[in-house]
Amino acid sequence: MLNAVREFVLVQGDDARTPNGRAPQLAFPQLADPRLRLASGGPARRLRRTWLDTFDWRLFRAGLTLELSAGRGASELVLTGRDGEQVAVEPVTEPFRWPCLIEELPVGPLSAHLAPVVGIRALLLVARATSVVTQRRALNADDKTIAVVTIDQMTLTQPRRAATPPTVAISPLRGYQAQASKVSDLLALVPGVAPAVHSAFESALQAAGRRPGDYTSKVNVQLAGDMPAALAVTTILIRLLDTMQANVPGTIRDIDTEFLHDLRIAVRRTRSVLKMAGSVLPASMAARYRPEFKWLGDLTTPTRDLDVYLLGYAQMAAGLVAGTETELRPFHEYLKTQRVSAQRQLARGLRSARFTQLSSRWRHDLEQVAASPGRRPATGKFAAARITRAHQRVLRSGSAVSAASPPEALHELRKLCKELRYLLEVFASLHDAAEQWRAVNELKALQDCLGEFQDTEVQQAELRAFATQMMADRSAPAETMLAMGEIAGTLALRQRAARSEFAGRFAGFASPRGVARIGALTGAAS
Repeated sequence: MLNAVREFVLVQGDDARTPNGRAPQLAFPQLADPRLRLASGGPARRLRRTWLDTFDWRLFRAGLTLELSAGRGASELVLTGRDGEQVAVEPVTEPFRWPCLIEELPVGPLSAHLAPVVGIRALLLVARATSVVTQRRALNADDKTIAVVTIDQMTLTQPRRAATPPTVAISPLRGYQAQASKVSDLLALVPGVAPAVHSAFESALQAAGRRPGDYTSKVNVQLAGDMPAALAVTTILIRLLDTMQANVPGTIRDIDTEFLHDLRIAVRRTRSVLKMAGSVLPASMAARYRPEFKWLGDLTTPTRDLDVYLLGYAQMAAGLVAGTETELRPFHEYLKTQRVSAQRQLARGLRSARFTQLSSRWRHDLEQVAASPGRRPATGKFAAARITRAHQRVLRSGSAVSAASPPEALHELRKLCKELRYLLEVFASLHDAAEQWRAVNELKALQDCLGEFQDTEVQQAELRAFATQMMADRSAPAETMLAMGEIAGTLALRQRAARSEFAGRFAGFASPRGVARIGALTGAAS
């Protein structure tokens, strides 16, 4: 049998939903051709369906759908592509608990397809439904089966109970494609029958009041150059607050490390926007909230620093030459122990009255400003002036860095680059998308170099602190200390390489073409 070539929705008006949320008894439409009829295809089957994706919809964005389908005596995880074609199947013999990291899935074709897309994110339960699936055989005048007609009556069960319109799929048998198409054509003419435009997954989400891709960590706001700058700034800050709050539950539950990462980025962007907002916000507002967001940033730092070590541990261990992974393992155990403590402190802080009050007061105050934003300055001129000033500060600071400059000079330049990057991102909707992308990419190359330089320096200092504490605790043998010393040496070499690379990276960013590109962005926005 071939895959379904035509799918339809049976639109039955208000009676498509019953008071208890169950699918109504289906009255299947009759075909207006005496030469074609439908016959029974066997008893109805009941399926429990669970759809999975990451919090940031990585599978959906890659054109993939992952479904756990459970029927009588058999369950399987099925990965399908954008057109419904089957990519990989994994029989399920033991129940899974969701959220689930990729390494918790059985090793096989399914996990191999998922791993590059999902990465370090957990698979989450997005929706659950129950389907009553009935098959009928479409017969021609010779009583030959020409197609299988599959009717799916699906009821959403989680996150809430709701019925979805029944769907009908026509799957032709080989050699009968033309006659099966006739069945499809006749069905399409029946009142109350419409072509299906959504997959079962999308229909389930629609019934749940959601849409795929409804979360992104990007600052997805649409600004206009002539809107009041105060309205633009508050719109951006409210969007960043939404991102923070969306990631708090996953950070507290420690579902995966990207919840904390996205939370931290939103906090950093907020601090950057507050710093550049100037007079468009009330003077007391910035003074009151900047210390609070610094507290929030500091609260999240210990756990994130340890996450970086743990995520990079396998690569660190693989790079050992004199030492072995076995010798380094006590360091890994030490990091995990430290992270448990840091995560406990982080969760306590995010559950605290201080954070709750910060979130509610901040939203209230932003909405108050947005309600009366004034008229001047206009967003285009304001954004252009702020980006130009941040760009000039990066150029001046970078030009002053020489081979004799201390590490602090590069650290300061990295902070200025971050501020410029955040400004380009939050005001992106004012700019030409292609030029915006090129400008951010050139800046990102410089940032990556500076980030490598600073991160390796910080990690060397932290390694010394870890080693000192582990020696004091007598929690690791001398072999572990030697392996950690080898890692510190590797970090020093990487830092030296980044330092050597800096001049070329900065020259590319500060080239006439690079300067003109950002000038063109700000000129167009103003």
